[in-house]
Amino acid sequence: MEFQLPYYKGTLPLHVPDGNLKHVLVNHADRFRSGRGEADLVRDALKAPIGTPPLSELAKGKRRILVITSDHTRNMPSGVTMPLLLEEIRRGQPDAGITILIGTGLHRPTTRDEMLERFGPEIVERETIVVHDAFRAEDMRYVCRLPSGAELSVNRLALESDLIVAEGFIEPHFFAGFSGGRKSILPAICSKETVNENHSARAISHPNAVTGVLEGNPIHEDMACAARRVGLAFILNVAMDAEKRIVAAFAGDCIQAHARGCAFVSDMCGVDRVQSDIVITTNGGYPLDQNLYQTPKGVSAAAACAAEGGVLILGASLCDGIGGTNFEKLMRLGSPQAIKKTIEAIPPRESIPEQWCAQIYAELMLRHPIIIVTRHMDLRELEHMGFLAARSFDEALSTAFRLRGGSASVTVIPDGVSVIVRKQEEEPA
Repeated sequence: MEFQLPYYKGTLPLHVPDGNLKHVLVNHADRFRSGRGEADLVRDALKAPIGTPPLSELAKGKRRILVITSDHTRNMPSGVTMPLLLEEIRRGQPDAGITILIGTGLHRPTTRDEMLERFGPEIVERETIVVHDAFRAEDMRYVCRLPSGAELSVNRLALESDLIVAEGFIEPHFFAGFSGGRKSILPAICSKETVNENHSARAISHPNAVTGVLEGNPIHEDMACAARRVGLAFILNVAMDAEKRIVAAFAGDCIQAHARGCAFVSDMCGVDRVQSDIVITTNGGYPLDQNLYQTPKGVSAAAACAAEGGVLILGASLCDGIGGTNFEKLMRLGSPQAIKKTIEAIPPRESIPEQWCAQIYAELMLRHPIIIVTRHMDLRELEHMGFLAARSFDEALSTAFRLRGGSASVTVIPDGVSVIVRKQEEEPA
C-alpha cells in the first residue's frame, strides 16, 4: 500500500507490503465537518460565546486591549480568525488601542516574513504587533504562586491591559493534554523561569501529564490557574482537520470554552490502540516538523502503539535543525541513560529551557529504536544522538524489518500530532 505522508510543506511516499500492514490510524475530522465555511464557523462562535457576554460587550469602555496569538511554530489560521476577532472588538470599542502579542514561549522570535505569512500584509502594516521575549527580565512582572508552588511571572503588557483576549487552536498535546485555551498565558507569554518550572522533570513524569488528559494533570492545572490570575477574559479557539481547515470554533470563557473544544477534539481525534512491531508517523509537516525539539509530539503517538522493543519511524524535515541549545546539549550526552539521569537531578525551580523534550526522548529511546526520516538534516548528527536515520520512509522501513524481521506488523499514523491513542479498557494503566 502506498501512502503520501506529511513532510515539510508537501509529502513523502511510503510503501508498506500488504501482508505487514496491520492498521492505519487517522482522526475522524471528515465526520465532524459541518459544511459551513471557516469564517462562518468563527462568526457563529463569536455570536454565541460560552460562559461570557459577547466580545463586543466586553470591549466597551476598554482602552488598552491585548490580543495574544500563536507564534510561527503553530498552524494557527490567523488569516481567518484575527480579522474577525479585531472586528468584534472594534464593534464594541471603535477607538480601542489594540496590541497583538505573539506568544513565543521559549521559542525564537517570530520574523516579519513569518508574520506576513500568518496574518497577511494588511494586519502587519496596520496593527501594533509585539513579539514576546521570555528572556527579557525587565519585561516580566510577578503575579502569584501557582498550585504546584511555581512562581508565575508574565509579560507586563498583560498586566497593563484593560482586557486580555487570545486566539488559538486545540489539538492533542503530549504533556499538557491539549493545546489552546490557557496555554495562551502559560507558557506563551510567561518568563523563562515560569515556563521552565511548569515543564520540570517532576511535572513531565507525572502519570496524568499525557496526551488527552486534563483532570489531575499538574501542568494543565498550573496553566489554568495562570490564565485566571492574569485575567484572560475571552478566547477564540478552533479545531482543524488534516488540511489545516477550521472544522469547529469555540469562543468565550478561557476554561469553559476550552473544555467544550477539548471534548470536541477528543471525539474527533480519539483512536483505539493497535499494537505493532513497527509504527510509522510524522509530526504533521510544517511548521511542527521544522526542528527535532518539536518532534516528541508525533513520536509519542507512535510509541503508544508500539510493542515492547518495537521500532518507531518518524518523518520530519528538521529544516531548522535540532532546535534549541539546551535540548541539543542534553541530546548529545551520549546515551538516553545519561540524559535521563542528568535531567532527573535538576530541581524543579532550576529547570532549564528545553529539558522536557530531551526527557521524553530519553524515555522513548530506552524502550524503542527510533528512526528519523529527513532530507534536510545531516544524518550523522542524528546518529551521534542515538537515533537511526534515513532519507526516505522506504529506507527506514527496510531498516526496521531488519531489526524486527520480515514478518513484522506495521501500523501507520500519517499525522501523529492529530490523534489521541486510547488504551483499551482491559489494558492495565
